[in-house]
Amino acid sequence: MSMPARPGRSPRLGRAARGLAAGFARAARGARWYATTLMGDHDYARYVQHLARTHPGQEPESERAYWRSRHDDSTPQARCC
Repeated sequence: MSMPARPGRSPRLGRAARGLAAGFARAARGARWYATTLMGDHDYARYVQHLARTHPGQEPESERAYWRSRHDDSTPQARCC
Protein backbone atom coordinates (compact mmCIF):
# COMPACT_ATOMS: atom_id res chain seq x y z
CA MET A 1 0.00 0.00 0.00
CA SER A 2 1.46 3.32 -1.00
CA MET A 3 1.47 6.42 1.15
CA PRO A 4 -0.76 9.25 -0.02
CA ALA A 5 1.03 12.27 -1.45
CA ARG A 6 1.13 15.38 0.68
CA PRO A 7 -1.44 17.94 -0.35
CA GLY A 8 -0.09 20.49 -2.81
CA ARG A 9 3.07 18.52 -3.60
CA SER A 10 3.72 16.15 -6.43
CA PRO A 11 5.85 13.05 -5.73
CA ARG A 12 7.52 13.61 -9.11
CA LEU A 13 8.82 17.00 -7.98
CA GLY A 14 11.18 15.30 -5.52
CA ARG A 15 12.66 13.13 -8.27
CA ALA A 16 12.97 16.10 -10.60
CA ALA A 17 14.73 18.15 -7.91
CA ARG A 18 17.14 15.28 -7.16
CA GLY A 19 17.84 14.91 -10.87
CA LEU A 20 18.49 18.62 -11.19
CA ALA A 21 20.79 18.59 -8.17
CA ALA A 22 22.68 15.59 -9.56
CA GLY A 23 23.07 17.32 -12.92
CA PHE A 24 24.32 20.47 -11.23
CA ALA A 25 26.83 18.47 -9.16
CA ARG A 26 28.07 16.68 -12.28
CA ALA A 27 28.49 20.00 -14.09
CA ALA A 28 30.34 21.49 -11.11
CA ARG A 29 32.74 18.51 -11.00
CA GLY A 30 33.33 18.88 -14.72
CA ALA A 31 34.02 22.60 -14.40
CA ARG A 32 36.43 21.97 -11.51
CA TRP A 33 38.24 19.26 -13.51
CA TYR A 34 38.52 21.58 -16.52
CA ALA A 35 39.86 24.49 -14.47
CA THR A 36 42.44 22.41 -12.60
CA THR A 37 43.57 20.74 -15.82
CA LEU A 38 43.79 24.07 -17.60
CA MET A 39 45.88 25.56 -14.79
CA GLY A 40 48.14 22.48 -14.61
CA ASP A 41 47.37 21.59 -11.00
CA HIS A 42 47.98 17.87 -11.59
CA ASP A 43 51.09 18.20 -13.76
CA TYR A 44 53.61 17.64 -10.98
CA ALA A 45 51.80 14.51 -9.77
CA ARG A 46 51.74 13.18 -13.34
CA TYR A 47 55.46 13.97 -13.67
CA VAL A 48 56.24 12.01 -10.46
CA GLN A 49 54.12 9.05 -11.64
CA HIS A 50 55.79 9.08 -15.06
CA LEU A 51 59.26 9.22 -13.51
CA ALA A 52 58.47 6.31 -11.17
CA ARG A 53 57.10 4.26 -14.07
CA THR A 54 59.81 4.94 -16.65
CA HIS A 55 62.87 5.64 -14.45
CA PRO A 56 62.25 3.70 -11.21
CA GLY A 57 65.58 4.49 -9.50
CA GLN A 58 65.63 8.22 -10.25
CA GLU A 59 64.64 10.70 -7.56
CA PRO A 60 62.12 13.34 -8.80
CA GLU A 61 63.04 16.98 -8.44
CA SER A 62 61.17 19.03 -5.86
CA GLU A 63 57.85 20.55 -6.82
CA ARG A 64 59.33 24.04 -6.63
CA ALA A 65 62.22 23.08 -8.93
CA TYR A 66 59.79 21.36 -11.31
CA TRP A 67 57.64 24.48 -11.70
CA ARG A 68 60.68 26.73 -12.02
CA SER A 69 62.20 24.61 -14.80
CA ARG A 70 58.84 24.28 -16.52
CA HIS A 71 58.31 28.04 -16.63
CA ASP A 72 61.90 28.68 -17.66
CA ASP A 73 61.47 26.29 -20.60
CA SER A 74 58.32 28.01 -21.80
CA THR A 75 59.86 31.48 -21.94
CA PRO A 76 60.66 32.45 -25.53
CA GLN A 77 64.35 32.90 -26.16
CA ALA A 78 65.88 35.61 -28.31
CA ARG A 79 67.01 34.21 -31.63
CA CYS A 80 69.25 35.63 -34.27
CA CYS A 81 67.53 33.92 -37.21
